[in-house]
Amino acid sequence: MTEPTTTDDGSANRSLGVNYRRLFAASTIANLGDGIGLIAYPWLATAITRDPFLIALVAVMQRLPWLLFSLPAGVITDRYERRTLMAWSNVARSFLALIVACVVLGAQGSLPDVDQIADGSLTFETNVGLYIVLLVATLLFGVTEVVHDNAAQTFMPAVVRPAQLEKANGRLWGTEMIANTFAGPPLGAFLIALAFSLPFFVDSLTFAVAALLVWLITVPNRTAPVAAEHRKPWTTELSEGVRWLWNHDFLRHLAIILGLLNALGSITIAAMVLFAQELLGTSATEFALLNTGGAVGGIIGGWTASAISKRIGTGPSLYLTLIGSGLSSLVIGVAGWWPIVWLMFAVSTGLGTVWNVITVSLRQTIIPDDILGRVNSVYRFFAWGMIPIGSLLGGVMIIAVDAVASREAALRSPWIAAAALHVALFVYAAPKLTTARIEGARAGHD
Repeated sequence: MTEPTTTDDGSANRSLGVNYRRLFAASTIANLGDGIGLIAYPWLATAITRDPFLIALVAVMQRLPWLLFSLPAGVITDRYERRTLMAWSNVARSFLALIVACVVLGAQGSLPDVDQIADGSLTFETNVGLYIVLLVATLLFGVTEVVHDNAAQTFMPAVVRPAQLEKANGRLWGTEMIANTFAGPPLGAFLIALAFSLPFFVDSLTFAVAALLVWLITVPNRTAPVAAEHRKPWTTELSEGVRWLWNHDFLRHLAIILGLLNALGSITIAAMVLFAQELLGTSATEFALLNTGGAVGGIIGGWTASAISKRIGTGPSLYLTLIGSGLSSLVIGVAGWWPIVWLMFAVSTGLGTVWNVITVSLRQTIIPDDILGRVNSVYRFFAWGMIPIGSLLGGVMIIAVDAVASREAALRSPWIAAAALHVALFVYAAPKLTTARIEGARAGHD
């Protein structure tokens, strides 16, 4: 492979390379499928049941593997060739989406009209089998996502130079946002209006194409996988990753803070589809447009994260995410017009993308490559493992408030609670996220 031309300070002054472009294309196409699913799966769930807990349970199943499987996935990532893991994960997701598509096609006659779901009288008993398929498929999707995403994050340092990581990650995530929440959801809404099964067939196709593109990447791992006869016991390898992260004072706190931040976000999103349908009065198309707010913010955040970090400092950049997420939750909690919620999604997702670009690039820089998969998995165990817990709490909160107050108060309660808890999180996190501490960690002074 021809290496990118660099200046004396090691930063690339030309293209990020053909392998990066292949990775970029594969990620974009897969995220287009994810964006289609962003509409198709929750809308399918609401066509089966109106129960907030059952709908929140779908979100729990999607993120539960991050709690249960992220640690083993780290060992797998360091044991095997990362490009191969990414490709086969996409193949598995393609197969799962195809199964869901076929099952939905068979049950399509029993589902209500897509634009009248909120007004219809649903008979959950007739579609309980479809709901079980949806739960199981969502859980397995989550398992493949854990393997793919952990491998992808540990693979990036093999594709670009360390000085290019913020630029490469920022551009990748910015374009992922276009596919995931700008192009994908409206396409999903259009497809689901034609036939309930159609978006799942298209979803399957996008993952198949992404798998092919990943196979075309030729760059090897920077550190070769360990041969089977030389591997340590699984528990020993896992404990090495746990100890490395736990002994790194800055990354340990960063993982805990991100876990709490993600928990607060998932509390609000667990029954977002009901909030949008019943309080904002959105149709499938408007719900798809609602999610494009996140895309706009993510694009801006991804392409400007490196510049923002250099301009105001890494610490203040992370503070903005904590403050902006809390304020946007409060505004959404009292909003009654979906364009306002769209704007808040843009703000919170844009700032969240800045957070991701800074912190993921930092991890890719300071964690040794031979243990990067395991440390990443432990980090994401804290960071992402809190998402299913938050989703479950969100569903329980709605049910509890609904029992003593109005349905509207119940659906708004997670947003108000999240806004208040963001204040407490900022007080805890601010002293630990100063620019001096971040740069010290980057320089190796934990």
